[in-house]
Amino acid sequence: MLLREVVDVSARVASTPKRSEKVAALADLLRRLAPAEVEVAVGVLTGVPRQGRIGVGWATLAAVREVPAGPGPPLTLLDVDQALERLAATTGTGSAAARQAALTAMLERADDGERELLWRLLTGELRQGALAGVMADAVARAAAVPPAEVRRAAMFAGDLGRAAAIALVDGQPGLAAVTLEPLRPVQPMLAAGAATVAEAVDGPVSVEWKLDGARIQVHRVGDEVRVFTRNLNDVTERLPAVVATARALPVEAVVLDGEAIGLDAERRPRRFQDTMSTFGSDAGGDLAALVFDVLHVDGDDLVDEPLADRLAVLDAVVPGVARVPRLVTADAEAAEAFAADALRHGHEGVVVKALDAPYDAGRRGGAWRKVKPVRTLDLVVLAAEWGHGRRQGWLSNLHLGALDPATGSFVMVGKTFKGLTDALLTWQTEQLQARALGTDGHTVHVAPELVVEIALDGVQVSRRYPGGVALRFARVRRYRPDKRPDQADTIGTVRALL
Repeated sequence: MLLREVVDVSARVASTPKRSEKVAALADLLRRLAPAEVEVAVGVLTGVPRQGRIGVGWATLAAVREVPAGPGPPLTLLDVDQALERLAATTGTGSAAARQAALTAMLERADDGERELLWRLLTGELRQGALAGVMADAVARAAAVPPAEVRRAAMFAGDLGRAAAIALVDGQPGLAAVTLEPLRPVQPMLAAGAATVAEAVDGPVSVEWKLDGARIQVHRVGDEVRVFTRNLNDVTERLPAVVATARALPVEAVVLDGEAIGLDAERRPRRFQDTMSTFGSDAGGDLAALVFDVLHVDGDDLVDEPLADRLAVLDAVVPGVARVPRLVTADAEAAEAFAADALRHGHEGVVVKALDAPYDAGRRGGAWRKVKPVRTLDLVVLAAEWGHGRRQGWLSNLHLGALDPATGSFVMVGKTFKGLTDALLTWQTEQLQARALGTDGHTVHVAPELVVEIALDGVQVSRRYPGGVALRFARVRRYRPDKRPDQADTIGTVRALL
């Protein structure tokens, strides 16, 4: 299949807000693919190429941004896959030049629309509405199989593209043959949000501390232990303490879900950034494993068992010091008190889990509800980037600044495009264009006059922004026309959240 056909479908998906139309467009494309193209197409359209992170830096991409069209036939999907394979495999001395040459050779054969898709794919900014849930439904429609069976196979295979290929080639029998295998990572179950603990407590639940660490999945068979991230990357070598904990368990085979986190001598959490710095180090670290679920023990798969039963197995297998603290209750007041205690111990909040729910991997359903205190800051808009896909024609990604009282100017502390409705995007675009000071074509710099209330999970140290900090999970709550820019929060207030 030509890449141009994929680009056309991507544009159709991005142009409609209707899930049914997205699913129909994707299903039609999937039916026309050759078996070898399915995994590639699913990865491209969901913004997650099957090679994972390619590791191409901004400098390399900027150097080939304006490559002129050259000779060669039109790009096919498999051409792109082979090019990404070469890029992922190119490391070491001279790799920058080799990657630039490989990118140039690919982009010379791409038209403008294909270049835009490839650019956003490589930068991780392909946001056109073909998320995993929509794609799973499209695979089910194209293969004429139940969506739940596609999601289950994707969970056990650890990859939606692989499950899609199985569904389209082998149908339901092929999907049914995909089962949990220790040492092969599975997609993690996710939590939706809730405004309050009381809202999340609906009958008997397990209320568990929400740790500010790195999600991990721990697999063991005999003496072999593998540790995977939430994105299913193998990080075993980085976490020797986690490996040692797994090897000490009184089992032959086990699959555990939990967090890797740095703890001080009083077992209080280190700063998130310190944990992640250790987590990302190839030199290894002393991060501890705190476990909250078990998916398999000694030949028994537990994903279909209710949480209450899984917790009983977990308690029998994992010592208390390695388990996430929890409270089983149906009392909202008791749950709120437990959540307050989690905050006093330095953690993010709690996750409230239905005791009768199975492990529904890869989905952000209502069985798990995370509750965290909402922090807000009043910041000033310094610039905005033009949107793409469904946000084409709107100024979307905001550059946010905090007040520096010493100079009266504003210091950039982050960006966000989240939390914006269509109505707010329309208003925002008009207001920002009226305040425009200049543009580089993609980013419009504006007079620092609009104050916007931003909800966030916290801040972390950053060299990326002049303020030395970066906002975590920032999203727009509302604009504040009642506030002048000189009444915005200061850079000191932002840094105090560290």
